[in-house]
Amino acid sequence: MVLGAAVLVAAGAGAYVAAGRTSVFALRTIQVEGASPAVAAQVRSTLDGYTGKSLVRFDADDAERRLSTISEIAGATFDRAFPHTLKVRVRTERPVAVLRRGAEAWLVSATARVLRTLEQRPYPRLPRIWLPRSADVAVNSTLGGPGAQGVAALAPLGPLRVGAKVTQVRTGDGQLTLVLASGTELRLGDSGDLRLKLSIAKQLLPLTVGAPYLDVSVPERPVAGPNPQVAS
Repeated sequence: MVLGAAVLVAAGAGAYVAAGRTSVFALRTIQVEGASPAVAAQVRSTLDGYTGKSLVRFDADDAERRLSTISEIAGATFDRAFPHTLKVRVRTERPVAVLRRGAEAWLVSATARVLRTLEQRPYPRLPRIWLPRSADVAVNSTLGGPGAQGVAALAPLGPLRVGAKVTQVRTGDGQLTLVLASGTELRLGDSGDLRLKLSIAKQLLPLTVGAPYLDVSVPERPVAGPNPQVAS
């Protein structure tokens, strides 16, 4: 009985090894979900080296490392749909800002990743983050310094449903300020407790319409500038 079981295990292992060395399960089709047509085409091109090789021997870790060269992709999962299809489900980066350095522009994600160079106007209708000309910027790199601080202030706006449209982020002297489309400056102070500060701002902005600024840098003591129309 034991001998029979051992024979079956050995036969199964042999069949698995054989399947990995033959074209029985050779990859022919790569299906991409969760990405735009342009990004999906990049995914298929990047993984094209697996075409013709056995799905049995497919290395998901290696495939994910290859896809990390595509800046728009935040992560991916893989499903081997035997006999000949690989399904790739990608999670894409969420753009939150247009990074500016002089006349140059880049699209930046919520993780402070530089997604791509913007070469043609009009640029996306996203907040602008301005950097000095001396700042280094490279596609598929992750921002640090003032650029990263600006992104950190923008990233929670969507999940918190703050609702205010931001046109620009100022990061001078380590102080974060969001310039709203209404003209109001939302002063956040340093980069600490950003979600708390933005949550407080969400509650106060409807009550301070027309104010030149709303300062929540000290969350316990928010201050709004006087509405000039009311003051007159």
